[in-house]
Amino acid sequence: MELRDIEYFEEIAEQRHLGRAADRLGLSQPALSKSLRRLEEAMQVKLFNRNAKGLELTAEGSLLLSRARDLRLSLRSVAREVSDVSEGRAGHLRIGVGPSIPTRLIASSLGKLLIDAPRISARVTISDADEIIPALRKGELDLNVNIMHASPPEGLRYVQLYEEDFVVCAAKAHRLSGRSQIRLEELSDARWALSEPVLPSQQKLRLVFEEHGLPRPQVALESRSLAVRLQAVASSDLLAYTSRRMIDQALADGYALAVLPVPELLWRRPIGAIHRNEPYLHSAARRFIDILKVCSAEHRTAEIVPARREVR
Repeated sequence: MELRDIEYFEEIAEQRHLGRAADRLGLSQPALSKSLRRLEEAMQVKLFNRNAKGLELTAEGSLLLSRARDLRLSLRSVAREVSDVSEGRAGHLRIGVGPSIPTRLIASSLGKLLIDAPRISARVTISDADEIIPALRKGELDLNVNIMHASPPEGLRYVQLYEEDFVVCAAKAHRLSGRSQIRLEELSDARWALSEPVLPSQQKLRLVFEEHGLPRPQVALESRSLAVRLQAVASSDLLAYTSRRMIDQALADGYALAVLPVPELLWRRPIGAIHRNEPYLHSAARRFIDILKVCSAEHRTAEIVPARREVR
């Protein structure tokens, strides 16, 4: 059974005459007769009876006509759905987000996406690259928003969004807070709240200390949760090493923190969207990346205001 034969059948049923239907369709009458025979053979029923006025639908033909109209409407719905998916306006998007990516950026970008495309649903997983990247490779995630390395891991692609500074932070009441510059040596006896040592930011911290002939940072608290680390820092003498924007966000949330200006530990890193290097990228993911670019630019030009004010 071919869809065009069903479409031709509908015209024949409307005209009740092969000649008139052939004229309307721009076909020869023999070609239309062949199409009707093909359809009847495929369904193994007779669809029309001939009478003095022309053609009359059989019971089977009447049933097919009612279903054919339903099928045409269904096909239009399918076409709209396929178009929505191709334009990134429908589907389910699975996003991985690194803990050093501001939640406000992700939330505002998702908000724009879900308003613009209400038939999209999304699931967000927040975790470090050592967990997110394998999930991305396996196809368990469509996209990862995270810190980028000098070159993408094998099988993945980068789309840069912005650059981020990693800095040292301490409680507002810390003895080093308020200084215009701090030498790395002054941190040699400090205690730190850090994530797991396999992560790049923690490796960078250790490497800088080693390059300057200093002992490795003393880890007093280890947690993958950045919120836990920053809360602990804000209420103790511990130090943390994380992105400036995450500190700004914590300041906006009322955390009593301060950035410590340690030139050796100022580390600028690119942040981007990471996806599999495949010919086809989920259309909703493409749409989300475009929105992320716009929101990232907005965040660059309008930094979180409370981050510039002293939190008491």
